[in-house]
Amino acid sequence: MMTLFTSYPLGGLTLPNRVVMAPMSRVRAAAGGLATPSMATYYAQRSTAGLIVSEGVQPSVVGQSNPGTPGLHTDEQVAAWRPVTAAVHANGGRIFAQIMHGGRVSHPDTTGLQPVGPSAVPAVGDVFTPTGPQPAPMPRALETAEVPEHALSYARAASRAVDAGFDGVELHGANGYLISQFLSSNANVRADRYGGSIANRIRFAVEAVTATVEAVGASRTGIRLSPGGTFWGVEESDVSALYAALLTELAPLGLAYVHLEATADEEVLVALRRAWPGTLVVNPVLPMGPKQTGRDDADRWLGLGADLISFGRAFIANPDLVERLRSGLPIAPVDEATYFQGGDAGYLTYPAYQYAA
Repeated sequence: MMTLFTSYPLGGLTLPNRVVMAPMSRVRAAAGGLATPSMATYYAQRSTAGLIVSEGVQPSVVGQSNPGTPGLHTDEQVAAWRPVTAAVHANGGRIFAQIMHGGRVSHPDTTGLQPVGPSAVPAVGDVFTPTGPQPAPMPRALETAEVPEHALSYARAASRAVDAGFDGVELHGANGYLISQFLSSNANVRADRYGGSIANRIRFAVEAVTATVEAVGASRTGIRLSPGGTFWGVEESDVSALYAALLTELAPLGLAYVHLEATADEEVLVALRRAWPGTLVVNPVLPMGPKQTGRDDADRWLGLGADLISFGRAFIANPDLVERLRSGLPIAPVDEATYFQGGDAGYLTYPAYQYAA
């Protein structure tokens, strides 16, 4: 009988369980977007997950969203990631890099550049900068001839990720970042081949994924999506049709997986499960919401057809989450004040479960 703890074949990997550590920004990278020894320890501590997906990693300077985040667009960044992937592998784990282009969700104070997006429509809300939150600036609308270069940036970062020892990559197509902005019907008001109709709005996502598959192989490529999500003010018309069309275009590529956040009604998500012929990862609860994914959520979505279940916040305070879920042990609460504050406190200081002597 299939459970959360049965193994699963993913590309050329064998996952020992169906628990995925979801990508979570922790803004602990060093200057220059370099991974650090603390990051190696953090991910290695959580290597009993069937699969780890790293925090969002920018594929270019202009693609950086938040300060303190790591990159995969320089040789120095590749070298800095190698001890991280080596530590995960030494502990028996598997790790994909999430490639995240922030698009309009950025600021000149962070990158030195005006953010870019599908259209000159700013994100809703304040973005993080080195001096604190500031209103999202006006992005520069990409010219038609520029768009393919940004799609290719995912593929180039993916090649660097494999060089750095990652087992694969996940394109961040969710949560209001660049791919999500192109999918949107209000962040994307273009009148060219990348805007307007559903076929045009999915084009950037398909081009980015296709380029990545050509660069590193389909078995090393996944994508994360948030159907109907409204992060950073994005809206999507015809959510069911939009994502059904996107999955139809992606299906022939033979991706490692599609990773869906539960940002739409269950009926929509179950229909997308039926529409997707490959591996489906589901994240059952909203990012940054009050609830942590638990065993009941996982079992329910496995019953609805998910193959793998991703856990976010629960992994922050529970490096041994897989064992806690397996044994029915308490899930420790997370200190939200240390999500993004930097340093090792609230990063490396959560212990494994302490059994009574």
